[in-house]
Amino acid sequence: MSGTVALVTGASSGIGEAAALSLASRGAAVALAARRADRLATLAERIRADGGTALVVEADVTEQSAAVAAVHQTVSELGRLDTLVNNAGVMLLGPVVDAPVEEWQRMVSVNVMGLMYCAHAALPHLLAAAADGPRRVADMVNVSSVAGRVARNGSGVYNATKHAVGAFSEALRQEVTGRYVRVSLVEPGAVATELAGHNRPEILEGLNQRFADMQRLEAEDIADTITYIITRPRHVAVNELLVRPTQQQA
Repeated sequence: MSGTVALVTGASSGIGEAAALSLASRGAAVALAARRADRLATLAERIRADGGTALVVEADVTEQSAAVAAVHQTVSELGRLDTLVNNAGVMLLGPVVDAPVEEWQRMVSVNVMGLMYCAHAALPHLLAAAADGPRRVADMVNVSSVAGRVARNGSGVYNATKHAVGAFSEALRQEVTGRYVRVSLVEPGAVATELAGHNRPEILEGLNQRFADMQRLEAEDIADTITYIITRPRHVAVNELLVRPTQQQA
């Protein structure tokens, strides 16, 4: 991936952080986007210490102007954009009955609109990279979830947002694949990250019980999947990958 530039959203922890490290190790210059600038700075230092190139982009992708600015800063300072990893997301579970609706609004804002804003802003640059770039192909990897395939009691709105990501990704794939912009969907199962930690205490307790006896995936496992997708030859497009812990049944 030498000579290419990747923008990773939600890069301050978990899958985003691991993906940024993986892509940087392959030679990509990496723009790190998230709200927590202090964590991004630490990650950037780590990448630079290993000889890589990293740019800190403080951004809240739920604001369209911030998503546009993140892409603009990436292209202005790193020179181009070949890869977008749309990873920013939030998982707030619980019943629909008597649910705090602000949790729904937050999930739709981050998981759906934030992803779409970043995709929209990045597409002209990805199309340009595919037409005249070092690899003559560009990639958008949208991180969804097994929740985008399997609906569960207590996950209704999270399911809805992740099903939306899948539909958007497939429609966009059909639109741009003929121009060598590959749109891929990654659907992780249970991963040991901070994602579940934003839930209300009673919801978090249930999640901990559900996965107590399961060896969950690590963020690096999904980063390996993302890197695999992006590093395929130009004529190979991996449209969708579901990755679950071996012990996870649904």
